[in-house]
Amino acid sequence: MKKGLQSSELVRDRRNVEILTLLQEDPRMGISELARRMGMSAPAIRERLARLEDAHVIQGYRLELNAAALGWPLQAYVRIRPMPGQLPKIARLAASMPQVAECHRITGEDCFILRIYLESVETLDRVLDRFLAFGQTTTSLVQSTIVPPKAPPLPPRVPTLQTTKRTPLV
Repeated sequence: MKKGLQSSELVRDRRNVEILTLLQEDPRMGISELARRMGMSAPAIRERLARLEDAHVIQGYRLELNAAALGWPLQAYVRIRPMPGQLPKIARLAASMPQVAECHRITGEDCFILRIYLESVETLDRVLDRFLAFGQTTTSLVQSTIVPPKAPPLPPRVPTLQTTKRTPLV
């Protein structure tokens, strides 16, 4: 492969997609195990991973923690409709709060949607009060998670090209 490949070119490569599939199944899989499963050398796997990382196809590796076990048994989604001129203040406040797990700029009447962790329903007021100084909030508590966060779908696996024997015409 050439240096400087674009992410779209990298994910068209069947072997790269297979590596990503294996890592999705077991993100802790080591280089040597990946190499063994792929039938490749460890340096070749390292090089492919480095290219996928450089192209931002792989954006990082993270630890997934159980929020309830850490004292955050409740989650909520909060939509925020800022008052005029308050957009940057809401973004800064969300970034500064440890309870905010995600903050997205969205389209529609609301400008932000946040996923927050809560110790209890009683702590919700304290969190919301900080945002109410800058806009209107709408909150939904999470009852249960049907589909947990997951990676985006990978491109379909590209079949290996096989050479076909030509049969003579009769």
